[in-house]
Amino acid sequence: MTISLVMVGIMLVACSALGVVIEGGEPDESRVFKTVGDASLKLYMFYPEGHQASDKRPAIVFFFGGGWMGGSPSQFYPHCKHLAVRGIVAISAEYRVQKQHKTTPRECVKDGKSAIRWIRRHAAELGVDPARIAAGGGSAGGHVAAATATTKGFEEDGEDLSVSSRPDALVLFNPVFDNGPDGYGYDRVKAYWQEISPLHNLDGNAPPTVVFFGTKDKHVPVSTAEAYKQRMDALGRRCDLHLYEGQPHGFFNHRNTEYYVKTVEEMDRFLESIDFL
Repeated sequence: MTISLVMVGIMLVACSALGVVIEGGEPDESRVFKTVGDASLKLYMFYPEGHQASDKRPAIVFFFGGGWMGGSPSQFYPHCKHLAVRGIVAISAEYRVQKQHKTTPRECVKDGKSAIRWIRRHAAELGVDPARIAAGGGSAGGHVAAATATTKGFEEDGEDLSVSSRPDALVLFNPVFDNGPDGYGYDRVKAYWQEISPLHNLDGNAPPTVVFFGTKDKHVPVSTAEAYKQRMDALGRRCDLHLYEGQPHGFFNHRNTEYYVKTVEEMDRFLESIDFL
């Protein structure tokens, strides 16, 4: 008798010995949060078991990496499934990218802000606490998340600006912090780098942040992450920086089970400390 490993309607979730979900399934649903031209951008939603619209749970939205060029929301499905198991409404977002939409980093940040605003505006129907919405991401997606919290402007025309697009916390995996002349992506944003670079837009309202970096990252140097933390410290804002010796860019992804588990455990500790878990 042959038993199929794929069973319709059944999702198997593998966990580490410490309870970290290391494989996620498909989202519970998807919702279009923004339509621009021919692009209909979706949020891929993961709900805690038994979740109801009457709940008021914290939420987090993740933005995928890919150099603002490409990528997929599925990158953060394992993180989303893990956090949904822990009781958070976890979401992985689409945003416009150069290869598919012929866009620039400016549009990436606009879409990130639109996603957060949509979640906050629809909090009551989603069962979400509008005062506990975090943003997360990796690499360029980490830049998108950080920029939603630090930059001014980059808001899509026609949106209700009375609803804040600023997240209440940040969870960042080897993010792009510096878009200056010596930073990442300067050639693509040089006309407006000072406005879009998170490192250059920090102020006393920056949300509590946790950052994960490998010491052998060839795309974004550790010194950039250290400079970000130093500026946050000087402003009296919380920034937890976790460095992982010898690890390259993208070391945190779920394919690298050891470091996926290590970073997710620290993510959980951070979220617990700010009353998200």
